[in-house]
Amino acid sequence: MWGRVVEIMLGLWLLLSPFIFEHWQRGETGLWVSDFASGGAIIVFAALSFWQPARFAHVLNLAVAFWLIAWGYFSGGYPSAPGYQNEILVGLVLIFFAIIPTNATQPPKAWRDYYLARAREGIGPKG
Repeated sequence: MWGRVVEIMLGLWLLLSPFIFEHWQRGETGLWVSDFASGGAIIVFAALSFWQPARFAHVLNLAVAFWLIAWGYFSGGYPSAPGYQNEILVGLVLIFFAIIPTNATQPPKAWRDYYLARAREGIGPKG
């Protein structure tokens, strides 16, 4: 679950970044719209992953990550403004966290089932 929490924090960062980098004041409408839409989508997909029927919704954040990287790279020009560099960096970090399974801190299901069966038989961990 910790991967989803980090994704939500990245989404919140994107929602705040137009105000931090002040590109909403410079008339860069496309950049702040991308930040708001991407940040909202990241938060929704990560939060949906907490719901068991939609536990793989966080994988949709890969599409958002690729969008952020492409938008930041191709729209930014050279040298790109900090807002575009922020989108590229958030996109790269988001790729790493989107591929982490939701239950990454737990042992595999087969192991959990094995130890549960042993516990029901009264056999301890040292057997």
